[in-house]
Amino acid sequence: MSPATTTASTTRRPRAWWRRIRSFSVEDLFSTKRPPGPPRTIYVNQPLPTDYHDHRGRVKHEHVYNSNQVVTSKYTILTFLPRNLMEQFRRIANLFFLGLAILQFFPKFSTISPGVVILPLVIILALTALKDGYEDIKRHQSDKAVNQSIVKVLSGGHANPNAVKSKSKTFVRGLIPRSRSGKGVNSDSEFDYDASSGSTACWKDTTWEDVRVGDFVKLRGDRPFPADILICATSDDENVAYVETKNLDGETNLKSRNALPALTDLRDANACANATPFRVQCDRPENNMFRLNATVTVAGQRVPVDLQTILLRGTILRNTDWVIGVVLFTGEDSKIIMNSGSTPSKRSRVEKEMNPQVLINLAILGTLATICAIADSTLEKHYFPLGAPWLFADDQSDDNPSINGLITWAFALLTFQDIVPISLYLSIEVVRTLQSMFIYFDKDIWYAKTNQPTLARSWNLSDDLGQIQYIFSDKTGTLTQNSMVFRQCSVGGRAYTGDPDPSSDSDDDSSSIEVKKQRISAYAASLPSSSRATSSNVVLPPKVKDTGYKFQDTILKMDIEAALSEDAAEDSDPEKTAHARSLYGFFSVLALCHTVVAATDKQTGAIEYRAQSPDESALVQAAADMGFVFLGRDRETLSMRTPSSEEPERYELLNILEFNSSRKRMSVVLKKLDGDDDRLFLLTKGADNVIFDRLKPGAEDLKAETGRHLSAFANEGLRTLTLAYKVISYPDYISWSERYHEATVSIEDREDKIDAVSEELEKDLRLLGATAIEDRLQDGVPETIADLKRAGIKIWVATGDKLETAIAIGRSTNLVAADSNIIIVRGGGSKPVGNQMADAMSRFFPEVTDMEIPRPGTPALDKVYPLSRVETGMSVVGENNGERPGGFILVVDGAALTQAFSSEASQKLLLRLGTLCEGVICCRVSPLQKALIVRLVKDNLKVMTLAIGDGANDVSMIQAADVGVGISGEEGLQAANSSDYAIGQFRFLKKLLLVHGHWSYARNGTLILNFFYKNVVPMGIKFWFQIYNGWSASFVFDYVYILFWNSLWTLLAVVGIGLFDRIVDAQVLMDLPELYHYGREKYWFSMKDFYIYMFDGLYQSVIIYFLIVYGTFSPTSRSDGYDQYLYEFSTTMAIAGVMVANIFTGMAASAWTWWLVFAVSFGITLVWGFTFIYSTISPGYAVTNLYGNYYFLSTSALFWLAIPLVFFLSLAPRYIAKAWKFGFSPDDIDIVRWIRKKDPYRDLRHDSSTHLGIGLTVMKQNRGRRTSVISRRSSRASSLMTLNDPYGPGSVLDIRAASRTDMSTGLVSVDRGFDFATEENGVAMRRMQTNLSERRRSQLPPPLAHALDSPPTSPTSSKKGKEPSRHIFSLRRGIMKKKGSRFSSE
Repeated sequence: MSPATTTASTTRRPRAWWRRIRSFSVEDLFSTKRPPGPPRTIYVNQPLPTDYHDHRGRVKHEHVYNSNQVVTSKYTILTFLPRNLMEQFRRIANLFFLGLAILQFFPKFSTISPGVVILPLVIILALTALKDGYEDIKRHQSDKAVNQSIVKVLSGGHANPNAVKSKSKTFVRGLIPRSRSGKGVNSDSEFDYDASSGSTACWKDTTWEDVRVGDFVKLRGDRPFPADILICATSDDENVAYVETKNLDGETNLKSRNALPALTDLRDANACANATPFRVQCDRPENNMFRLNATVTVAGQRVPVDLQTILLRGTILRNTDWVIGVVLFTGEDSKIIMNSGSTPSKRSRVEKEMNPQVLINLAILGTLATICAIADSTLEKHYFPLGAPWLFADDQSDDNPSINGLITWAFALLTFQDIVPISLYLSIEVVRTLQSMFIYFDKDIWYAKTNQPTLARSWNLSDDLGQIQYIFSDKTGTLTQNSMVFRQCSVGGRAYTGDPDPSSDSDDDSSSIEVKKQRISAYAASLPSSSRATSSNVVLPPKVKDTGYKFQDTILKMDIEAALSEDAAEDSDPEKTAHARSLYGFFSVLALCHTVVAATDKQTGAIEYRAQSPDESALVQAAADMGFVFLGRDRETLSMRTPSSEEPERYELLNILEFNSSRKRMSVVLKKLDGDDDRLFLLTKGADNVIFDRLKPGAEDLKAETGRHLSAFANEGLRTLTLAYKVISYPDYISWSERYHEATVSIEDREDKIDAVSEELEKDLRLLGATAIEDRLQDGVPETIADLKRAGIKIWVATGDKLETAIAIGRSTNLVAADSNIIIVRGGGSKPVGNQMADAMSRFFPEVTDMEIPRPGTPALDKVYPLSRVETGMSVVGENNGERPGGFILVVDGAALTQAFSSEASQKLLLRLGTLCEGVICCRVSPLQKALIVRLVKDNLKVMTLAIGDGANDVSMIQAADVGVGISGEEGLQAANSSDYAIGQFRFLKKLLLVHGHWSYARNGTLILNFFYKNVVPMGIKFWFQIYNGWSASFVFDYVYILFWNSLWTLLAVVGIGLFDRIVDAQVLMDLPELYHYGREKYWFSMKDFYIYMFDGLYQSVIIYFLIVYGTFSPTSRSDGYDQYLYEFSTTMAIAGVMVANIFTGMAASAWTWWLVFAVSFGITLVWGFTFIYSTISPGYAVTNLYGNYYFLSTSALFWLAIPLVFFLSLAPRYIAKAWKFGFSPDDIDIVRWIRKKDPYRDLRHDSSTHLGIGLTVMKQNRGRRTSVISRRSSRASSLMTLNDPYGPGSVLDIRAASRTDMSTGLVSVDRGFDFATEENGVAMRRMQTNLSERRRSQLPPPLAHALDSPPTSPTSSKKGKEPSRHIFSLRRGIMKKKGSRFSSE
């Protein structure tokens, strides 16, 4: 082996050893999770094979599955003591205190009783353990609420042979006996008999934790699933179930799942109990949320199983009455649990930064002890030969200068041990506990709707809340309410922005309401009297179930009524006639182009819409609000009631051209029934650029106006859709239908062929308008995010939703401003993700020179992918593309993240690109990817991170961050149970960070610094005494003053700062989020401040010791001429030291409240009282060293002179420094305090003079940038001013969105807010397509039906130019007098 190789290997070995030490984790040591087991075979209604058992007849270990008990807590009854002690002894100081306690068990070094010596350490460990145990009990209680949930499990006549591990004895279960339910054994609520009479099989109420692999379970609607379950049968006739998966992937649209065809006969308990034996062979458990491979073998036939037939834990059953299934994976083997980690043991940054400071103090302690040892040994060696009497017999083996030096070193450790105060950790724990109580009792962050307070589940992280630099947020349920509402629309080039919310009490909204009313009155007056509809013109629509929100626009209603009036159709004004047709067509498309199912409530008779897509539900509901009510579908017949007709209009659904991510549109082909019109109609909705590209030439003004409206909608963060239609002749349709059928039965490239044929029909469309839907936000989300950004906190959103949805939410929440430039990085395409990021760096950040931009080295991947500019609609990206003042927002999808995390170079590039952008949005990400994103930022940038979410898919992210915040959502408590803080609403995060976090960090930082400082004072005095005491390591004070220094004399002052200090008022911190930069920049606790405080303590010890010593012995201060006794001048030093330390601590406070005054004065008052009372105790009662001091000190002129002299001299430097800083170099907080004092009622949030021209540098920088703070109400109201009013003259403002660059394709476009959530290629859609195909063939003549079954080799192309120039939505004359078809010629 070469020397170089040897050197390299020896270098790697220490590094590997050190890396293993640094990576050591207490969580890993006590983790109960095991690696995923081998592939499993689940046996149902049959015994296990003999090879599953060992020689003792027990099931082998590899075939014993995890129980369904899920534990998010840290401790069990067995691991609590060892794990908690290991966590506490990660503190270096605790190890030091333990060593000192052990040292004093030796009689040679004992100062007091050894039991008393170790008692403080035991108390600290015990109290901390009690606190940790209480926190964990709360976790166990939350776990119990989940594990004790009830599900119906098959019982009676069925034995499950599959073996399951026993449940763990948790901390709570071990201490508190499990309470039995009061339900009777035969109660109707516990047992569900749905089989025929005489059967013993039934469904029994069973807790989630008792569900086993291989159990049959019956799941009810609107309830979550307890495990990963194979679907056997559902309440649907075609065995389809709809599930809500937002807890897993963040998507709000429902997913359809189907039962396994081989098991659909298992529809009741009796059928399940007597089912033909079968087995399920599964792959090993894995955390991939989108993959599951298994097979079911029944009656000798193997049937494949995939995720389409699986219900995953964490999802919820919707629009389905019940589902019967077999449990495949439970507990830690279920996918959602495998994507979450074990509960970590988190330590605050302040506590971590204390360790180096403790090490410095230990080094100082070791240095002082070594100095004393060397000096004492040297003096003994010098004076022993001279016959010094105190060194008599100093030549023994256990008593000589060398040995005595070592003994003196040990004694010095005990003498100066208070430089590392044992009470510091106890004080911090008490303060943090009380700070958590302050958070709990704060009514401003108490969610009244659910009576949910903000709960601190980890009490030791309060100061971390004041140092957050990055926030990682989920979207669904965290930022949004999981509710879609129809907000605005554009019809025929006229914008309808909705009526302002009258419930709003803000000044802006109130003024907007008045403006709207005035314009409505003016518009109504401008209408001819003949155009004003009366109540007799409008047919009352059927009752639709109230969803909590109803779209209202007075002007739109007036236009619809005018369009329905008798004179509207006869009006000679072609513009009004065309707009009337557009209105009817627009809402007809909303009411008919969808896959919504209408159901009638049996009790109220109201129509209830059930939809997989929340967008479709909102669109259909909006049409119903305007009188165009979708009544339902009878197989392929759609019914709609319009405002003008008493009888419903019926349409035959011929085709559905599905929505997918590439088409970005959905179309339906309809035929009007009950009429003589043989035309067919294509109704389309989709993305603006897709629809605009397929419009019929002409109507450029309408396109331009609609494009401007779309841009305005997008700037408000609304999700937009563009609507269009087309008239199709019957012969053209028949010709196209043949080609469409041929594509649907194609074996190769079926999807591409279907898209191509669909493209033939979806062209030459006529534009109707656009819709704007709001993904309703949680209250106060936009304002909260805007203020957090002002505080300098970077916000990254990680969601499972698709890209368009994520961008739309980014806009509505202020994460993406109106002028922000969006950079999109996608995976799965031909262009590598590394190249996309490298191109983005080169194009948008050419000034970055601090890193080399890596690119993949393969030549095939290094080809140039040029960026190109494209036009979408009528808007063109300007020349300053990529240079807007709004900065950049990076959008990355899950596939791109998978590639980016594959190498260290691409990780660094992703991180650099992300940090250069104002915000990052990660879409289509898995739960594990969320955690990886957090760790990428936290581990590489060494910044403080906070993750917030509400679902089970957010648990891993919450646990990976420094601080995890869970929202106690309506869909479960998975996130809250695993979090450090549980809140009711996202908006509470603002006060939690800006006020409670900032206060706690400032208080705790000042507390710790003052704790170190106040112990340097007595340590310094004792050290200076060694100079005059032969370096013997003796105490200068009476031991009672040392004993009570950190408890009675000085403790309450520093604790008072930790509890009652206020840097500024809470309202100021809320009004000026920029002040949070003090926390982000570690202003309140740093090594610099540590050294300054240590120097202050050292300086004060010099003043106190030497002034009093030289004053006392020059020559003497006693009137009788005797020298002062040691404890006379040391008591003076003790009193002076206590006074100086307490007042100095008080000077470090920002606000002197009465509580703080009491805390500071308590120790001073107590030491004076104690000194004079204790020194009066006669030796007849107890022997003390201080007897008589009450007389000697009270009569000593030096005592009364020395106290004020050393007091003022000690505090003078700090007082002068503070006065100079406030008067000549004030910082932002000093200025705000002064403003608050002089003008306590000034509005700091809105008064610009508060922060202009007075030196608030940070504030001026932040306020100087134009920020868009969108409030949903104000944005709707203001849109009345920005959009072209439908009732008055005026031009629309040219609202130009910033650029959107897709790095995977190089296309640069304008983002107009398109978004539409629906399941692609789901079971329900396939079922509808099959029914349509069968119905179409059954209704065609035999020759044509045969032709469709056997497509011709040369399909007939559609004739062009034959379409009649008639509009689909024309209004007939005398429409209210004569009932007839709505679709007639002009």
